[in-house]
Amino acid sequence: MEDLELATTLLFRPVGQKELELIEDTGYKSFPPRLFHQPIFYPVLNREYAEKIARDWNTKDLASGFVGYVTSFRVKTSYLSHYEIHVAGAKAIHQEYWIPAEDLEEFNQNIVGLIEVEAEFRNDSATASDSALSD
Repeated sequence: MEDLELATTLLFRPVGQKELELIEDTGYKSFPPRLFHQPIFYPVLNREYAEKIARDWNTKDLASGFVGYVTSFRVKTSYLSHYEIHVAGAKAIHQEYWIPAEDLEEFNQNIVGLIEVEAEFRNDSATASDSALSD
């Protein structure tokens, strides 16, 4: 039982400039509350999917500052067991959790360690500027 409580799941979250600044304001410990028009928080299960969103969506979005970042973080697996994994597209790699906005504070309390920036995509660049942090 102890192993299950210590186990973590690696997740990814594509974010824009403003959301990254809000994460930075917390010391890279939590995600900001959702806005009124954002009822769900969508962490994804693999880096490839997060990169696609950051590169193909965030870099074309004014609200994201035309920049996309891929963040990674670990969440207690026991906490995530309360939520289903959803496939949000035609491909199996499009896996994500749907965390209701009202659960985000509790979700943040179940993050283990810091939120790390894995990659950056800008509108004026076709390739990622990897800034992977070593473990």
